[in-house]
Amino acid sequence: MDLFQAGPDELRSLRVNAPVHLDENTGLWLVSRYEDVRAILADPNRFHPDNALTAVTAIPRPVLRVLARAGFSLPPTLANNGTDTHAELRRLVAAFLTPARVQAMRPRIADLARERLAGLTGPIADLHPVLARDLPAIVLMEVMGIDDVDIPKLKAWSTASLELFWGNPSLDRQHELAKPTAEFHQWLTRRIRTARGDDLFGALRDVPIREAAGLCYFLLIAGQETTTQLLCAMFDAVLRHGGLWSRLGEPGMPARVVEEVLRRDPPVNTWRRIAAEPTTISGVAVPAGAHLLLMLAGTGSDPEVFADPERLCPARPNARKHLAFGYGRHFCLGAGLARLEAEVVLRETVERFPNLSLASPEPPPMLGLLSFRAPLSVRVRLGEPAHPAPEPASGPSTGHDGDPALTASASRG
Repeated sequence: MDLFQAGPDELRSLRVNAPVHLDENTGLWLVSRYEDVRAILADPNRFHPDNALTAVTAIPRPVLRVLARAGFSLPPTLANNGTDTHAELRRLVAAFLTPARVQAMRPRIADLARERLAGLTGPIADLHPVLARDLPAIVLMEVMGIDDVDIPKLKAWSTASLELFWGNPSLDRQHELAKPTAEFHQWLTRRIRTARGDDLFGALRDVPIREAAGLCYFLLIAGQETTTQLLCAMFDAVLRHGGLWSRLGEPGMPARVVEEVLRRDPPVNTWRRIAAEPTTISGVAVPAGAHLLLMLAGTGSDPEVFADPERLCPARPNARKHLAFGYGRHFCLGAGLARLEAEVVLRETVERFPNLSLASPEPPPMLGLLSFRAPLSVRVRLGEPAHPAPEPASGPSTGHDGDPALTASASRG
């Protein structure tokens, strides 16, 4: 099985025939059943998170030297932290993502969506570059109190980092990716060292610089790239289910649809753990030190938990039982913000373009990383807009001149 391209059929086969399976190509133990994955995430004493951010494709010494010269490091901070420092670092970040602070972003998210939707002209458009790519980065920077950020540069840094650490790049490609990755880390280090305000960087001023930069590196990538991926997965999934688009105006429907997409098509489709001791999972003996790959995407379609799991069913009563945001002490801090962004963007889009449809039934090109999978393009037929384009709303600076959704260049490298 190609773990970078595994689809629903492969995940189903694993779950049924080999729920705990050693992949000889990668040395990873694949765990597919919902109850097994949930139990592993809930037990940080027996299953450690130390390998969560380890490069999937080993980084060779010459590339490591490029990163080392930039002072790059990823010490235990959040996702990869099983030490006693985790709780305090998590508390510092959580202060920026309280329910009240997140909900206060609702009007701003709606304004950003309307601005981008007003600029869409047909008959065919791609929702990824115009609507999904940069909006989550702008929202994350604002909720973290960070201004004067060059959003296109941030996106280029973060997409390069995702590919370097979760992709399968060639040696030449690793050299290419190391430069923007190192630049991102250096920028973070400078910003934290010179922080004076009460933004995220300022909140970390008393944290050792190595830990603070490592924390921000992963947070500012995952906090917006996964939401970009969620938006694309959401539009693609909804538009492939006939008649669902026309029902999105029903009360509560956008939020329920978002939850179903998270269950079926989570942007974080796998995650990793290390077995701290010999253990048995679904009757299979797993040795101490084994690197586990938790198949999050497969758990959302486990028929032992979700009836008729392949169907996108907005009325599903237990949809929120999914593991798209993890479980336990490492549950995603940005879950509330991601849910809100997806709900608001979906609602604003259907209000602006009530007759939206996919331009082609063909599957879109996909982002194929070990732990991140989503459409790279969502080409749609817009149909007639429901009302004239609104006047652009004023709001906090996006960090550069022009409409970032139209000027950004955020290729995977």
